[in-house]
Amino acid sequence: MSLLDALSRAETWEAFYQYKIGLARPKDEVKALREYIDRRAYLPVCAEIDRGEPFPLPRRAVISKLHSEKKRVVYIYPEPENTLLKLLTWLLLRSYDTLFSSGLYSFRPGRTAKDAIRTLLAVPGLETMYAYKADISNYFNSIDVSRFLPELEQTLTDDPALYAFLSELLREPRVLENGMELTEQKGIMAGTPLSAFYANLYLQNLDREFAELGVPYARYSDDIILFAPSRGQTEAHAARLREILEERGLRLNPSKETFYTPETGWTFLGFRCQKGVIDIAPATLEKLKAKMRRKTRALSRWRDRTGHTGEQAASAFIRVFNRKLLEMPTGSDLSWSSWFFSVITTADTLHVIDQYAQDCLRTLVSGKRTKARYNVRYENLKALGYRSLVHAYYAHLEGKTE
Repeated sequence: MSLLDALSRAETWEAFYQYKIGLARPKDEVKALREYIDRRAYLPVCAEIDRGEPFPLPRRAVISKLHSEKKRVVYIYPEPENTLLKLLTWLLLRSYDTLFSSGLYSFRPGRTAKDAIRTLLAVPGLETMYAYKADISNYFNSIDVSRFLPELEQTLTDDPALYAFLSELLREPRVLENGMELTEQKGIMAGTPLSAFYANLYLQNLDREFAELGVPYARYSDDIILFAPSRGQTEAHAARLREILEERGLRLNPSKETFYTPETGWTFLGFRCQKGVIDIAPATLEKLKAKMRRKTRALSRWRDRTGHTGEQAASAFIRVFNRKLLEMPTGSDLSWSSWFFSVITTADTLHVIDQYAQDCLRTLVSGKRTKARYNVRYENLKALGYRSLVHAYYAHLEGKTE
């Protein structure tokens, strides 16, 4: 029986729905999935697959990377097909999870990036080791499909119908951009649900080699970190990693290759770990401050252009960052606080963020960047809806809901 057969079964969709509502998902997303299932919108898509009809072409889009001004290319299928591919990806990741090594943490059932940090910190003597961190450049869209397909076929020897369907999607060179067809090399298509499974599969031999060597190692999609007792051993592991990636037709982003000493600690997936203390990484802090700075400037212009009050501009700032930091941003797997609060062991960076946010708000309310902005008191900001990250963090530790 093929996994494709499961896509038309109501019970499969109900299991998927129960999984989704068990996560911290945006209400709008959960509601849309419920409506999709109730309408049985998946049945026409399944019928098209059964008849062997071509899948719709994905749309090419350029978006800003998460927490960054940098751009990346993603591909998006029409919504009925995209939702069906989400279910198929969910099934694939669970059906073939045993293929993957213990050092892989991306898109796996029961594993998260936070587990990677916790597992690494549990390695005996890790605080005395040297570390090497690397980032694969444009990983998803750089994978050579002609090289990947034989490996995918070998993986799916038990499901030839599924392989035939997936290979057709991967071989299709055409995409849509602004309503026009164009042809390009698009790899495993970042942004599409199936790319999560493909990204895990393509480097499984890399993950397995370091696991067999007993090297403390973690990969989350295109982010990799490994450890060794000496700088020389770390450099040897790094050289081997580069060699394997080159064999795979991939390259590293040289600006993101970093060696760490035991004294400096290390950063990975937005966390900084040093001498047993886990905090938010400095780069993550700076990116957040840059977002706050840009939003402050934009709202200052809006306030001056439209005649709105400083309090209204500050309230808009608060709504944006409460949603981003403490609530559930639409389309995001986790809110910012959900990602960090359960792992960090200090509120130091949270305090810096609080102070920076308050300064932005005082500037918006007062319309001044001078000391006069401090006439706006903390109580005034709270009255507008401001919520302290430090307070929220300690409430989280105490098991309370702020």
